[in-house]
Amino acid sequence: MAVQVGGLLLSQQARADEFTDLLDLLKAKGTLSASEYRTLLDKHRQHLAMNAPRPAAGGAMLAGTAAGSATAAAMPAGTEATSARTSADSAQILAQAQQAAAQAQASAQVAAAASAKLAAVDTRRLVRADPYTPGKGIGLTAGDFNFNISGFVNGFYTYNRPGGGQAVAGGVSTGPSRFDSSSVRNGLLPAGLVLKMSTTQAGIDINTVFGIYPGLNSADPGAFNANSGGSPVGLGTAGVDFRQAYITAGTSSFGTVKVGRDLGLFGSDAILDDATLLSVGATGSNSAPGNTSLGRIGVGYVYADWLPQISYASPVMHGVQLSMGVMTPLDAYNYAGSGLSATSTSHSGPMMQGKLTWDFGKADGFNGRIWSGFLFQRDSHLTSSVIPVDSSVHANASAGELGTKLNYGPWQTVLYYYRGNGLGTTGLFFDGLAQDGRRRTSQGYYAQLSYQFTHRLKAVASYGASQLYSVPGEDVPLLVRRNLSEIGAIYYSLTRGLSLVGEYTHTSSTAQGPHRGTDDSISGGAIFVF
Repeated sequence: MAVQVGGLLLSQQARADEFTDLLDLLKAKGTLSASEYRTLLDKHRQHLAMNAPRPAAGGAMLAGTAAGSATAAAMPAGTEATSARTSADSAQILAQAQQAAAQAQASAQVAAAASAKLAAVDTRRLVRADPYTPGKGIGLTAGDFNFNISGFVNGFYTYNRPGGGQAVAGGVSTGPSRFDSSSVRNGLLPAGLVLKMSTTQAGIDINTVFGIYPGLNSADPGAFNANSGGSPVGLGTAGVDFRQAYITAGTSSFGTVKVGRDLGLFGSDAILDDATLLSVGATGSNSAPGNTSLGRIGVGYVYADWLPQISYASPVMHGVQLSMGVMTPLDAYNYAGSGLSATSTSHSGPMMQGKLTWDFGKADGFNGRIWSGFLFQRDSHLTSSVIPVDSSVHANASAGELGTKLNYGPWQTVLYYYRGNGLGTTGLFFDGLAQDGRRRTSQGYYAQLSYQFTHRLKAVASYGASQLYSVPGEDVPLLVRRNLSEIGAIYYSLTRGLSLVGEYTHTSSTAQGPHRGTDDSISGGAIFVF
């Protein structure tokens, strides 16, 4: 019996070593996780400890010796049964370990197969949605190309009450109309849908942009196409203004070249910083609204316009950036009518524009931008009722601007000034030339102050004017001398993209002579940006 007990003990030790070696091997191969390895090993050790034979009192059990045999003889009769159970438990644990190992190996094979399938997929053919940032558009990535769809929709109810007065040629006030008007219309912005694509090829960053801007009201196409006055009669259709179609290419060290149609450089910051971009401002024609209102166009700055161009923007160094471009020249235009201004139909060279900007400060402290810009264009073959048909009269139009936007806590201030010769007023080269071809001087300015009461509520007040001076000896008493407006507005962010707007605007137009007209308007509406 002693020999049998000693053999049993040796057998248990052998099984323990084999089982432990098996667990170590499975763990080394990664078949068992560390937690699975520890659980099985602890369970095995507990079984061995519970079922191990105990030595008799007063002596140690030495397997295979006489003392061991005597001790075995003194052991209870159930020792053999206990040893049998120990052997069975060890076998059961071993079977569990082998089963767990088999399951883990099967899972590893499935994972390896899935990884192989994923590796075989051409990721350039996958389309992924980018995380959405409010106001930044919806982004998609397809291989090496990134796409972005952004836009906005707005609508306002506007009530305009003329204050009376006499007609002012080139004026923006509705005062002389004498009739109140109501409309549901766009503000300074029409609706917009902008599609962008970007990629990098051969180390060059390439972007393309298409900007489509439809209005709410039916259009009456004229000299300004979709931006001409509206047509408030049945069966009309809204105007669509395809403002943007351009590509850019560049690198961080070289800068960026732009080719196509986009917003001009001169006056661009003035309109982009104008708070009425998200409201109405001066209404223009409210009885027959066009695609947009005027905002502060003609009452603080000249419209930058969307121009075919080839332009270059330098890399930003210490917040400073230089932009230069050549644009398709625009004709000098007799906006006032009645032959009050000379026009041009020929240009020997392109329009040239440039802008220098400096961004400074910290986002969470005092920060802002200062900018300065210029414009130059040569107008040839001037025509008017006083210029002989066979004559060769020309004029050089030029202008400069200076502006700043300052931010500090909840406060923001925008200050802007421009001055030009032959530049005109309201639109580029509108009434900029006298009847005899001499250049009229024009200037304008606006000041804007806003305060953010909460993260949802903001109030804005602004004052601005644009002035046009007649040349010495010129007799044009009906021609506009000054357009002016005072604007107050409240903006409330209902959601991250939807804002409610309420606004009051007072506008006046004064002629070179005694004529003057004024009007007041109240607007309320909403704008959604995505």
